[in-house]
Amino acid sequence: MLPITRRNALGLMGATAGSLILPRSVSSQGKRPSVTIAVQKITNNNTLDVWNEQSNVGERIFFPNFWEGLILRDWMGNQGPVPGLATEWRRIDDKTLELKLRQGVKFHNGDELTADDVVFSFSKERVFGNTEPKGGKTIFESDNKPTTVKELPAIVPGIGRRLWPALAGVEAVDKYTVRFHNATPDVTLEGRLYSGGSQIANRRAWDEAASYTDWARKPITTGPYMVGEYKPDVSLTLVAFDEYWGGRPPLEEIRFVEVPEVASRVNGLLSGQYDFACDLPPDQIATVQTAPGFEVQSSTIWNHRISVFNTENEILANPLVRRAMTHSIDRQAIVEALWGGLTVVPAGLQFESFKATDMFIDGWAAPEFNPELARKLLKEANYKGDPIPYRLLNNYYTNQTANAQIMVEMWKQVGLNVEIEMKENWAQIHDPQGVKGVRDWSASNTINDPITPMVVQFGPNGEMQQKKDWSNAEVNELSVVMETSTDRALRKKAIARMLEIAEREDPAYQVLHQNAVFTGMKSSLKWKAAPAFAMDFRSNNWTM
Repeated sequence: MLPITRRNALGLMGATAGSLILPRSVSSQGKRPSVTIAVQKITNNNTLDVWNEQSNVGERIFFPNFWEGLILRDWMGNQGPVPGLATEWRRIDDKTLELKLRQGVKFHNGDELTADDVVFSFSKERVFGNTEPKGGKTIFESDNKPTTVKELPAIVPGIGRRLWPALAGVEAVDKYTVRFHNATPDVTLEGRLYSGGSQIANRRAWDEAASYTDWARKPITTGPYMVGEYKPDVSLTLVAFDEYWGGRPPLEEIRFVEVPEVASRVNGLLSGQYDFACDLPPDQIATVQTAPGFEVQSSTIWNHRISVFNTENEILANPLVRRAMTHSIDRQAIVEALWGGLTVVPAGLQFESFKATDMFIDGWAAPEFNPELARKLLKEANYKGDPIPYRLLNNYYTNQTANAQIMVEMWKQVGLNVEIEMKENWAQIHDPQGVKGVRDWSASNTINDPITPMVVQFGPNGEMQQKKDWSNAEVNELSVVMETSTDRALRKKAIARMLEIAEREDPAYQVLHQNAVFTGMKSSLKWKAAPAFAMDFRSNNWTM
C-alpha cells in the first residue's frame, strides 16, 4: 500500500469539470446598479431568521446588508466592535451593560427603533422560550417543541442559551436606553452583542405575522437593504432601503442565486450572467484571473475547517480510535494539495486574535501527523476494521468532497475503514436514525475571546452536545468558568485544559486548516471582499 504524500495527494482529488468561457453581457448602466451573486447555498433551513440560521452561508446574506445589532462587527477591518444601533455603551457592573440607542433609526416598515424593540429581540417569545439562565445545562430540541404556528422552532431556545447562557432580561430604561441584566458575571457581554444572533427585529412585524415561517421569510430589520423576494432554495433579492440611517444604499438590488456546482458559478460569471461567484476552490482562480475583465479576491478568515466525531458510535466511543484518526491526517499535505498553500494549519482551535487579550495558548498545535502512533493506538483499542460511516455533503464547504476522499485514504493507510455516505442536506447529516460516525463542520471566532468557538460549539449548549454527538463533564464545568469568571488567568487555564481534552484526551473534533474565501468578480466593480464570509454592499465599500 503506497503512503500518502504531499505530491501524490493531488492524485486523490476527483477531476474538476472544465470551465467553459462564454460571451459576457454588458453590465447595467443605470444610475444605481444592481448585482447578481452566485452562491453555493442561500440558507440551510429556508428562513432568514438570524437565530435559526446559524451558518456560514447565512453570514454572507445577513451581514452587514440586512440584519444589524446594537454593536456592529467591523467587517472590513479587524472584525472588532463598532457602534451600530447603539451609539455608546458602558458597564454598570460585571453583570450589567447599559446602551444608548441611536435616535431616528427606521425599520423597513417605517417604525422607529425604540427600547421596546430591543427588549422584544431578547425576549422569551423571540428567542429563549421556556429556558432559564442556567450555566452547564444542555437544552435539547425535544424540550421545546412548538405547539402553535407562531411559536419558535424547537432548535431556537437552545441556540439562544448557546449565545446568551446567563441573560436574565433586557430592561427599557427609557425610550432610547436599555440595560442588559446577566445572572452571572460575563466579560464577553459586549462581544455577544456583535455576534451572529444578537441583531434587532421589529416588534410590530412579529406581532402581525400569521406564523413564524411567514415572519422568518421576510423579517423587518434596520439594514440598508430589505427583503424584496425570497424563493427558498432558488434566490433571494434584497432591495435598497432609502431611509437607512447610514445613508442611501449604493445598489438598487442585490440578488443571491443558488448555484451548487462550481463550474456553473464560474461559467455564469465569465458569461456575464453573474457579477460575483462565491466559494471558488483555488484550482479555479487561474480560470477567472486569466479571463479579461475578471479578478479573484481572497482572504483567510476567522473560521477553521474541522471534522467531528459521534461517540454514540460503538467504535468511536473509544477515545483511542478517535485519537488514531487525528494522528492519521497530514494536514499540511491537504493544504498544499487542495489549497495551493493559500491557507495554513492553525494551532488547534485557536485564532491569532486571541493574542490581543492574552488568551492564546502558546506552544499548542494540532495533533501531529504520526501514522505509527495511529497504528499503535488502534492496536491498543483492539480495532478490528469495522466500518466507520462518514456522512458527507457534496461541497457545501469548498473542496469538501476532495478533502474527504483524501482523508479516507489517509485513514486507510493506518488500517481505519471509513466509508463515505453522501447526503443531500444537513437534516440528513444530523438524522438520528442509522449509525453516525464522522461529519464535516467549521468553527468560527465570532467574539474576540476563546469562548467562540470552544464553548459556543462544544460546551453544554454547543451543537455537538445538543445533537448528542459528544459530551464531556469536565469540559462542561470549564465552560461555566469561561462564561462566568472575570479572572483572566483562571480563564486562560480553563481554555488550555479544554484544548487538551477536546483535541487530545477525548477528541470531539480534529482541526484541518484555517478557512479561506475566494470570490470571483468583474474587475470593473469597485468593491472589496471582507476577511469573512460576509459581503459588504454599504456605501463605504462601493464606488462607481
